[in-house]
Amino acid sequence: MPIKVQSNLPAIKVLESENIFVMPNEVALKQDIRPLKIIILNLMPTKIETETQLLRLLGNSPLQVDIELLQMASHTSKNTSPHHLTTFYKTFNQVKEETYDGMIITGAPVEQLEFEDVDYWSELCEIMEWSKHNVYSTFHICWGAQAGLYYHYGIEKYRLDEKLSGIYNHKVLNPNHSLVRGFDDTFVLPHSRYTGVHSEDIRKKPALEILAMSDLAGVSIVCSRNGRQIFVTGHAEYDRDTLANEYFRDKNKGIEPKVPYNYFPNDDASLTPPMCWRSNATLLYTNWLNYFVYQATPYDLHDLLVKYYPVYVLEK
Repeated sequence: MPIKVQSNLPAIKVLESENIFVMPNEVALKQDIRPLKIIILNLMPTKIETETQLLRLLGNSPLQVDIELLQMASHTSKNTSPHHLTTFYKTFNQVKEETYDGMIITGAPVEQLEFEDVDYWSELCEIMEWSKHNVYSTFHICWGAQAGLYYHYGIEKYRLDEKLSGIYNHKVLNPNHSLVRGFDDTFVLPHSRYTGVHSEDIRKKPALEILAMSDLAGVSIVCSRNGRQIFVTGHAEYDRDTLANEYFRDKNKGIEPKVPYNYFPNDDASLTPPMCWRSNATLLYTNWLNYFVYQATPYDLHDLLVKYYPVYVLEK
């Protein structure tokens, strides 16, 4: 799927070197088709890295995707240049009258705070409420998944005894579900977090279904019954070295983290980790785009405001 982005976005050079089809705006405008409109709310501090990771996964099917990047107006990013943010990102006030086929809400390194103590929580709640009628399907990642489950369904997060970091095995619970169509019975997925959610809390909500679980990492993939909300507690988008970078960063801070589980060969941090989750990650995002965005969204996105409100078929 060609990804339509601004022609000078830094991720383009990386993606083109990997033969990912990236299409500048000026070329896309000449195509007589309606692209899928996807907006990415990027809450990660490493914004350029996260952009590249997500665009890589969104670029693997045969339709055009129009990408917009969204930042929080109520938070000042310390790790991304103001020039990059003003050049490539919009704020909620600039997009709140728009409608989108899909939305991605990323994780954020704030899971040890209470939701209400996060400085941009009020703005995030406004965006999540808006997404219920201006976005057809929203894909929540890691802390973004916890935030979405809490806001939409009142599901609490719980502090873990220690940081969950590594590559964990998961079991597919409903292989007939479209989101995990084509998955093997078991698959691996990276996790990196200090908090989690309890499966029993989710199972009390008839509007939700758990699609994948890990004996060690717990709940992994959750989907609303109508497909409008996807929650993934791990980081399918991570690169080979993302967990390594986090590990060495924490060591340099004197935190003395554990070696990420099932990640470095023989737990030797001097060795290169094998990339063993990319095919699963690609399939997950391709299934979301195909079955929950492309095949389900009305052709005229303004019909979202007429035909598809309220969002939830089932009561919370």
